[in-house]
Amino acid sequence: MTTARAATATIPRGSLVARAWAGLGDAVAPLSNAAGRPLTRTVKLILDPLVLRPVLNPGFAAGAIAVEDADALVARIAGAGPVLAATASWFVVLKKERRRRWITDGNPQDLYFQRCFELATAHGEPGPDAADVAADVLEEVHGREGPTVAALRDHVTDPANAGELTELLASAWAARGPVVGTAMATSPFLATCAVAPDRALFGALVAGLAGTAGAAGLHRPGVALAHGLTSRDVPVRPELGRGASKANLPRPFDRSIVERLFAPLTNAAQRAGLADVPTLVRREIARSAGPWQLADEESRLVVVLGRDASADLAGPPVGEPGSAAARLRSRWEREAYVHRVLRMPSAVPPEVRADVRGVREAYLRRLWARVHGRELRHDTVAFDQVWDVLDGVLRSVILDQRDRLRSALEREAVA
Repeated sequence: MTTARAATATIPRGSLVARAWAGLGDAVAPLSNAAGRPLTRTVKLILDPLVLRPVLNPGFAAGAIAVEDADALVARIAGAGPVLAATASWFVVLKKERRRRWITDGNPQDLYFQRCFELATAHGEPGPDAADVAADVLEEVHGREGPTVAALRDHVTDPANAGELTELLASAWAARGPVVGTAMATSPFLATCAVAPDRALFGALVAGLAGTAGAAGLHRPGVALAHGLTSRDVPVRPELGRGASKANLPRPFDRSIVERLFAPLTNAAQRAGLADVPTLVRREIARSAGPWQLADEESRLVVVLGRDASADLAGPPVGEPGSAAARLRSRWEREAYVHRVLRMPSAVPPEVRADVRGVREAYLRRLWARVHGRELRHDTVAFDQVWDVLDGVLRSVILDQRDRLRSALEREAVA
């Protein structure tokens, strides 16, 4: 009995990471919180992908670590101590150079943590040329052309622009008319899009305004809410807005104009291809008043296809074998945490149950954000890219839910 219990004994992952981290001392303080534990982004951006690498080391992946893997996890972090200390030092150097340049775009941790780990791996601790190296990194990250969040905020809050933009927003919403187009069956295209996408079927759906027609009921009470696209009973006209935070973005239809443009502008690699700020804002105002609050018919159609294909995630299966709906459901049901919630809902944390029960709404929110971002970059979804988009969105939702599950289990284990 004692042997059996020992074989199944586990230790909360968070406590193991905290123990190993404490052994690194003050050298990693810039990567730590006030309690001396690694910052959330330190775990997400450095420890998990670059040190522990749970994909290659499955024993490090769960929220509760088997006792036989515990020492190895601690040793892995301890062994990375010198490069983590150098990473912390490089982060201090980059932040100092950032302040000197009066850079305010983006979150420094998001932008620099992995760059600092690369510098630490290649150079060790910062040397006499550290300031020059940091300047080169910041130039690479921030020096790309394109609109910035600061420029967006300044544009919409400038009294010289705010009045006109507010009137433009009011006019765009006042001019909204009945949704045009006739509902069309999407099942023939969805039946084969994963393996043999049909250009003609997709083209017919676009030409027939199937995406636009699919938005016909969104103005009715509860419809957009049921889709997970708003927290309100009916969508309302957005505000211009002033600021935004990735961690607290509202649902898509509840976002201000600034919030809708915020995430794309924080991606330094993509913003070079975006229009200037005044053009972006005017286009976003017009987009917000369109069906699905999107501008392109292809984007609207992809949302409708995703809505129809994801129906099997929240109800009894209706998709034919091999169809997009059946493939999405198969991927979803392969997840162990989904099995557990469906079979023994009381055995999992409440937030995990909510994630599983609300997967379709989360899927549609992520899909809307994905096609919205592609619209901004003029990257229209082609007929042979639809499945990659639909499948990729579900993978992204699952990864987020796994992270939240691990955090919830760690909290329960500590408690």
